[in-house]
Amino acid sequence: MMGPIFPWRPGNRFALLIDGHRFFPAMLAAIAAAEREVVLELYLVEDGRCSEALVAALVEAAARGVEVRCLLDGFGCLNLGSALRQRLNGAGIPLRLYNPLQWRRGLLNLYRDHRKLLVVDRRIAFVGGTGATDEFWQPDEVPSRWHEVMVSIEGPLVAHWQLLFDYQWLANVSKRPWKPEEAPGLTRLPPPPPLGQGMGRLAYADSRQHRDIVQSLVRSVRRAERRVWLATPYFLPSWKVRRALLHAARRGVDVRLLLTSRSTDHPPVRYAGQRYYPRLLRAGVHIHEYGPRFLHLKMVLVDDWVSVGSCNFDHWNLRFNLEANLEALDTDFTAAVAEFLQANIAGSREITLEDWRSRPLLKRLKQRLWGWLDRVVVNLLGRRR
Repeated sequence: MMGPIFPWRPGNRFALLIDGHRFFPAMLAAIAAAEREVVLELYLVEDGRCSEALVAALVEAAARGVEVRCLLDGFGCLNLGSALRQRLNGAGIPLRLYNPLQWRRGLLNLYRDHRKLLVVDRRIAFVGGTGATDEFWQPDEVPSRWHEVMVSIEGPLVAHWQLLFDYQWLANVSKRPWKPEEAPGLTRLPPPPPLGQGMGRLAYADSRQHRDIVQSLVRSVRRAERRVWLATPYFLPSWKVRRALLHAARRGVDVRLLLTSRSTDHPPVRYAGQRYYPRLLRAGVHIHEYGPRFLHLKMVLVDDWVSVGSCNFDHWNLRFNLEANLEALDTDFTAAVAEFLQANIAGSREITLEDWRSRPLLKRLKQRLWGWLDRVVVNLLGRRR
């Protein structure tokens, strides 16, 4: 790991907000109540009813004298049209883009800001996996087409999320992001505290290959005693993550993966990840594919430890993306996450070894093709690093 590490902080309040019809109204209400400052960092933003409502709330806040700043990914907001951009500009809201696409930059264009973060008045933060598109939320649509969660955070931890935003805001214009006295001072992962009330930590990944977000996951899975439940839309885990899952299952831990079914926005990624199924299944891992909608949430429950946020824990995310997750050890929040995951697993189709062995020929060919291409590209990029 490179870069400073955020410590655990007690005294926080967490609320699990499931699907856009719950978290977007809460986010818009927080912006409407803002008195001093609103900062927003998103990857995927596209024209539509969702982004129109978000921009309107930001413009109204700026008109009241609230300082509003927006940091969007240069690729993820390609479909944000000029009309909404001009509304932000006309309201005096600075909009910075992370790594705008340039053909001369070659492979550097792969580096993206995948974080999802809203902080209002340094008082409340919303973190998770949403974008501002109609797939996540439309004002009168229930449920949304994409299944996602956000977490609202109140308490001392909000200052760390604000600091993470400020760091990237300044780094985007090549300014020194953190002053020495402001930077989180840990040089290694802190030991997890006991389960209690309001304990949380910010884990992140950045372009300098700081990866405490995945190191923390691997450490937690290696120490798991009862359960490891992991939900992700794109299952392309690194070898360290796969090995930790295999070892946990072999020693009797209840390991469950909640993955996408045919309801996905990237079928080749799904096929590429399925090449890992046989070995995981033989080790005792339970694999469930969620069918009702596109499962976009990124969430892990290891015993009582929770990690939820923007990171898919796949080798593409961790190689190229800015990511950020909330880690929590909070009795009520752990119970809410466990109940939520159980309900989703119960509503999914479990994949067995028999299912795998009886899959049709066309599916076998797609899995081999996309799995091979993924392996080749990763190996080539690895040699270039």
